Amino acid sequence: MKQGLNKGAAASIQLTVGHEMFAQFGGEVVHPLFSTASMVYYMEWASRKVILPFLEEDEEGMGTGVSIRHLAPAAEGSLLNIAAEVIRLERNLICTSVKALHGNEVIGEGEVTQAILPRSRIKRFSEKIQLD
Repeated sequence: MKQGLNKGAAASIQLTVGHEMFAQFGGEVVHPLFSTASMVYYMEWASRKVILPFLEEDEEGMGTGVSIRHLAPAAEGSLLNIAAEVIRLERNLICTSVKALHGNEVIGEGEVTQAILPRSRIKRFSEKIQLD
């Protein structure tokens, strides 16, 4: 990993809640609100954006843990800001605090942890799984 990633490094994603982000199972919409699954997706993405400038050519981030609380709903058309900030660096593990905001209201919060691994190691994981 390249030098320079420090506690406090941050990244964010802005999005507008659309139909494809609604809570749904098997393609059937449960309710027309921003789903927890979508929140996790965008929180992981914001966390990934933090590490991207620091990855070497032969490295990749791999999620090792996500813990969030979905605190409030967001309807279709809501403008959201999903932000991630590094709170811990331990060897090859990067832990970010993540928040989902609708205006000034926090609608979700939690942590995302990623391991920085050589792509060759991730490829071996994939090959082993395919053989099982």
